[in-house]
Amino acid sequence: MNTATDHMTRALELARQAAAAGEVPVGAVIVDPRTDEVVAEGRNGPIGIHDPTAHAEIVAIRQAGMNRRNYRLTGLSLYVTLEPCAMCAGAISFARLGRLIFAAEDPKGGGVVHGPRFFEQPTCHWRPEIMQDQGRVEEAAQLLRDFFRSRRA
Repeated sequence: MNTATDHMTRALELARQAAAAGEVPVGAVIVDPRTDEVVAEGRNGPIGIHDPTAHAEIVAIRQAGMNRRNYRLTGLSLYVTLEPCAMCAGAISFARLGRLIFAAEDPKGGGVVHGPRFFEQPTCHWRPEIMQDQGRVEEAAQLLRDFFRSRRA
């Protein structure tokens, strides 16, 4: 396995932890691509901590900022299991993350390739390199489908 696969594998593990806690299964890992060091990670937690902003990406960005003692995370890569929403895309831009790698697309709530397409707006001042982990799309999407199916049962 290559390290990029390892990082998305870890993000998927975090997503499973979120699901086990009753949260929407999304996980995120922030990595320094120069050293392959995992700088921070997060999983969805809005319900458990009563914070609507506690999306996996925001949790990881906050942790990375604290770990790096800097609100700018220039050059770091964010691996996330689901296309970020507009709020998370804004945080990615403000943090100046260098690369965004996501697995499943989110046609209903996404803000990168769907919805507002945050990084394409003229008011967006920082745009990361954006990639989709094609090899993990189905795994991440199935995790979400299973979660929501179980909630409706």
